[in-house]
Amino acid sequence: MAIRQLSPETINRIAAGEVVERPASVVKELVENALDAGAREIEVVTAAGGLSLIRVTDDGIGMDAADLNLAVERHATSKLASDDLLAIDTLGFRGEALPSIGSVACLAITSRPHGARDALEITVDRGAKHALKPAALNPGTRIEVRDLFSATPARLKFLKSERAENLAVSEAVKRLAMAHPHVGFSLTTGERTSLSLPACEPNADGLLKRLGRIMGAPFMADAVAVRGERDGIRVHGFAGLPTLHRPDAAQQFLFVNGRPVRDKLVTGAVRAAYSDLVPRGRHPLLALFVTLPPSEVDVNVHPAKTEVRFRDGGAVRGLLIGALRHALETAGFRASAQGGARTLETLARTGMSTPQAYPDRNIAYAPRPLDGFAEEQQTAFGEFSAPAADTSVHEEAPASDHRARPLGAARAQLHETYIVAETEHSVVIVDQHAAHERLVYERLKSALENGGVARQALLIPAVVEVGDDEAAALGEKTEELTELGLVLERFGTGAIAVREVPALLGTSEVDGLVKDLAADLLAEGSAAPLRERLEAVASRMACHGSVRAGRRLTGAEMNALLREMEATPFSGQCNHGRPTYVELKRSDIERLFGRT
Repeated sequence: MAIRQLSPETINRIAAGEVVERPASVVKELVENALDAGAREIEVVTAAGGLSLIRVTDDGIGMDAADLNLAVERHATSKLASDDLLAIDTLGFRGEALPSIGSVACLAITSRPHGARDALEITVDRGAKHALKPAALNPGTRIEVRDLFSATPARLKFLKSERAENLAVSEAVKRLAMAHPHVGFSLTTGERTSLSLPACEPNADGLLKRLGRIMGAPFMADAVAVRGERDGIRVHGFAGLPTLHRPDAAQQFLFVNGRPVRDKLVTGAVRAAYSDLVPRGRHPLLALFVTLPPSEVDVNVHPAKTEVRFRDGGAVRGLLIGALRHALETAGFRASAQGGARTLETLARTGMSTPQAYPDRNIAYAPRPLDGFAEEQQTAFGEFSAPAADTSVHEEAPASDHRARPLGAARAQLHETYIVAETEHSVVIVDQHAAHERLVYERLKSALENGGVARQALLIPAVVEVGDDEAAALGEKTEELTELGLVLERFGTGAIAVREVPALLGTSEVDGLVKDLAADLLAEGSAAPLRERLEAVASRMACHGSVRAGRRLTGAEMNALLREMEATPFSGQCNHGRPTYVELKRSDIERLFGRT
């Protein structure tokens, strides 16, 4: 077949196949145009998942007759002052969106510049351009797209359900709204307004308010501010506490110079920053905004402009990791407020129902008219004489200022596992093993960074039977383990002799520690970087060297644990990502009992 020149209509439809994948792609392009035009209010309306109607109305600068005529021509744009593609500071720049949309649908653009008396309208019906005509409109621009893909009906069979397309449209609008909190957005799908976001103040509080409206109130309550700068690259935004996580990465957002992008860079940076803070298979919530000179990032690498390429990706990744880690360290012992809320919900659901009979205690609830003091109606406490908790902590009253501390003063130990503390406005319940595990782990990491872990020699080396494969795996890592304070060597077939242990851990549980380390080394191999492997081993050591559940603590020990938690970064979650404490606000407890 001979080579031939394609017609303009065919060229436009091919371009539309790259730019216009689905209705959400059209919405994204039109809303980006509105933002580039300086809009402060943007209204999006769709019908039938965006196939029968997409309408985007804005109050931007508008277009005159000359601009309207050029706007629907290919590769015509007002966003490139020169031909330098490394100086792009707008969301759009190619000049392909409007002609591509007009080639596969019925496109109508109505616009009125500020200061003009009348509006003008131009239409493009499946590639056929019509003449300008007068119209009525407030200053700004309105773009209507009807019968999307009517010129290429084969594309319709690749679309999903109306509900799925509506969700994709909503996601596109939300991402752009997150990047521009100073702009008001509304989205109407069918007859329902599914999104209404008033403009926020152009500051950190305004950004958090906008993120909370989109990512949810739990994120707003548990977010910490992220900020960093290095070599002309700046990052700001908010990240959720490690105890706030979900099973997928759908709530991780990255914006580069105001442009929402999907990039593996953020995935790797988040994984590194939260490496020992969230459970395996769970993902934290965050929204990060990177600002850098346009010459340092290439935005022209994807037809839909959803991917970018950094000139120095390593510098951006390092900045993201450092800023996230610093923000999480600054949060200290904070844990998600959702832990306390879920606890109260559980209590309200299971523990506050209508009183029932207790046949095993021969106590029954039998309401009768009150004819005297309330005390006469109460069951004697004799049936509950057996203590349910260790209350010996009251033998020596805690210091008066402990209640003013963030984690309060220890009041009791339940089941020799949980510490109950009282603050001035709440009750705190601490998992002693999880909390101490994190404290020991942070001490081990600090020792590693400061030249090595102090060791304690065993008077008699401990010989641990682990099996041939396990012994070989441990033998290959003797240098790394020595750096962590664990000195061991092969001892015959399938055995290991332990000569020194980290002083932080003491000499207990050497057998279990060595066996668990061997199993971990066999399972994970040696592909991970040295630092990650060292921290993984330190985590396992901390688990074995921490206060175990079932150990009774004195009041002084409990208060000392609380004070060290307050002074230690990341102590709101254990090494496995589980929360170390929950806090129940006094006001919530009073509501639980109907006192307010």
